Amino acid sequence: MANPAIERPQSRKEFQELLHCLGIKKSDSAVENKVGYGVATAPNGDRLIAIWEAHTENYSYQIWHIPGDPAQLLEFGPLTYPGYTFPFSPLGLQVNALDILITPAREYDQQELASLLRGPQLYACQVLAESITVATSFTPDEHGRERYLIWSPSPDQIRPKLPRLIDILITVENYTHLILLPYSAFTHAVDQVQIFEQRHLYQRSLITKEHQQATHAILQQWLESLTQDFLEVGRLADSMRYRLSASVPYDRIVHSNTLALQEQPVSFGRTLSDYIHWKIIGVVDGYQQFLTRIHSLEQDFEGTIAILRAKVDLGLQEQNLSLQDQNRNLLLSMDKTTKSQAILQHTVEGLSVIVIAYYLSGLATLCLSGCFSRPPDLEVSYSPCNCGRSFPPCMRL
Repeated sequence: MANPAIERPQSRKEFQELLHCLGIKKSDSAVENKVGYGVATAPNGDRLIAIWEAHTENYSYQIWHIPGDPAQLLEFGPLTYPGYTFPFSPLGLQVNALDILITPAREYDQQELASLLRGPQLYACQVLAESITVATSFTPDEHGRERYLIWSPSPDQIRPKLPRLIDILITVENYTHLILLPYSAFTHAVDQVQIFEQRHLYQRSLITKEHQQATHAILQQWLESLTQDFLEVGRLADSMRYRLSASVPYDRIVHSNTLALQEQPVSFGRTLSDYIHWKIIGVVDGYQQFLTRIHSLEQDFEGTIAILRAKVDLGLQEQNLSLQDQNRNLLLSMDKTTKSQAILQHTVEGLSVIVIAYYLSGLATLCLSGCFSRPPDLEVSYSPCNCGRSFPPCMRL
């Protein structure tokens, strides 16, 4: 499931639709939060059992066909239950598909097994400390399913062990495929990390040689380039952690279930655990080493970026200090200019007072000299009038 929190409830609704499409009544079914089943019986006595199980990051379907006639011969391939078809494609990405054929009270020889289980190698063993034999080739057939053949000389031996055996086989197959599912993405990510490592090594060598003479613009360019690479590495690291983080518990689940099989080898094939352990050996360790490697690369980027940021901050501090010195010198110069202007203004004001006082003193001198000087003499003359009368004489200066 791409988003288990959302798709898990959707898968439960999907199973309920499956039961409806298969004609299974509610009275013959039960659906809980993470498990459900339903049983249908055909007119000929065949039974169809549908089982749904939801796990942490995946869910599974089991479709059982139990024929009503015990003597009916079963074969690999699509189920022969009357009118059966799987009505839709399940949600999410398909992890694997198994075709398990169970035939109690029958024996198979090596030649017959080779014709039923096609593949380059046959794997078979007796399991659960009983005469129960499991054989497979781990090779998908024309329907894309891996074939498993289970048989026992007596139905009484296989019947009580069958549920446990089926659960073990399905668990081993599911989690083996889940471990190998992100392998292609892992190999691609390894190539990307190697490119980033080489690029970062070149950047660090360049910075080590030229950081003393580097200008602020060059330091800023380096910082932007490293930050962009660091973001890309972080995105890749987060994606791979999400995909690979569950590989360790999955590996433990696979190993514990292969031990639970209690395998005993037979003469005509290797054991199932031989193939499974060979398939996943070193894969989980490689995943964890890769996560450690990409975490170290993130730390290297963080260290280099921190050094450049400190260098840029020191340069900015030097610029700020230089600017502060210039401002202080400018303020001192302005202060001197202001003082000079104040002195000049006082001088001008003093001279203005002196000039005004000089003019006032001169004016006062003129005024006082006019008041204390002797007036000029007046000459009086009389001019007779034609009428014979005498008038006041006319004054003439």
